[in-house]
Amino acid sequence: MGMPHKFGMFVHWGIYSLTGYHEQARWRFFTPRAEYRKLMNEFNPVKFDPDEWVRLAKDAGMEYICFTTKHHDGFCMFDTKYTDFNIMNTPYHRDVLKELSEACARGGLALSLYYSNPDWDYKYGFNSHSSHQMPEKGDVEDIEKLKEFQKNQIRELLTNYGKIYTFFWDIPMNIYDPSMNEFIRSLQPGILIDDRGWGDKGDFSTPERCVPDGHKFERLTEACQSVGEQSWGYCADEDYFTNRYLTASIDRIRAMDGSYLLNVGPMPDGRIPERSAEIVRRVGKWYNSVKEAFDTEPYLLENRSLVCTKRGSTLYVHIPDGLNSRGLTLKPIDVLPKSVTLLNDGRKLKYAITTRPEDKGWSAPDNILRRQTLHIFDMPADEFADETMVLRIKLDEGKIEV
Repeated sequence: MGMPHKFGMFVHWGIYSLTGYHEQARWRFFTPRAEYRKLMNEFNPVKFDPDEWVRLAKDAGMEYICFTTKHHDGFCMFDTKYTDFNIMNTPYHRDVLKELSEACARGGLALSLYYSNPDWDYKYGFNSHSSHQMPEKGDVEDIEKLKEFQKNQIRELLTNYGKIYTFFWDIPMNIYDPSMNEFIRSLQPGILIDDRGWGDKGDFSTPERCVPDGHKFERLTEACQSVGEQSWGYCADEDYFTNRYLTASIDRIRAMDGSYLLNVGPMPDGRIPERSAEIVRRVGKWYNSVKEAFDTEPYLLENRSLVCTKRGSTLYVHIPDGLNSRGLTLKPIDVLPKSVTLLNDGRKLKYAITTRPEDKGWSAPDNILRRQTLHIFDMPADEFADETMVLRIKLDEGKIEV
């Protein structure tokens, strides 16, 4: 039922954090390779504390961390023998991926690895079939050499850092070669692989910065979104998303039985920006309160602006778009529930069955709908205007039919 782990922290971190701008800063600034490489000499994240990252993630209800081992710029955040453009040749001179993997093991979190197909530093990294390419004079398109280079680094990643939960290729190659995913599985049987690799659809889909239409995913899905609108890496002047926006996005994806990766971009010194951390804490507080409403079955009400899930005779009503008033009418529920609870803070809500005209002895035209309907009223809509409200409605057995 869905991905094994449901909520995780995405971490985009590399020497691009020194620009305070974007993980694709080299692309956006048209920086020559030799000039960009100089950032390696400045990278010294002396305040990196992987245990603090793990604590932040766990407190938010997250079950795993997905880490960018190499982004498009080609800089490797792990100890690799196949390029000198890596963390071991910085003033820091420590394998941050190794330290993160050990912290995840101590904290009981799974570890996933992100790996970029484009490589702006590797001489043979150009791929004319794909996007996000940045070749320089003297570079040669040689897919076989690129494949060999990737396999060598993947072997390092999947043999030196313990059990890996998922492998997240980025930017499809648009070249079909299923042997690449087969190679990954030969090193880590049971690993899950995304759909952005060498033409192979992999094990799961990866909608990015969006919520797909529908009410249930047809295959394993892991959606990803960042805490900010501008960048995945550290951005000094980030436009952070509102709590309302993020909780609505997470709620819809999880209600569709998808998993969710929420990204942060650590600063050059290794700390997660406090504003980003506060967003994770705030979203996590909400998620921990309402997560029983997920890993359920979809349930469609006539009011399609609501998201509904069910487990047995318990119905969960999600309100990602917020309320315009303090009341909510739920068609076609026409029986009194045992209880209605706001999961966000556990309070009991008032409810009643609407009165039909004939119940009052009044007459009404035959074309007027006379069905009883459950009505919930005096809801604390203003108190929770900045997050998605989720209601738990307990009914008698057999009172919900899909």
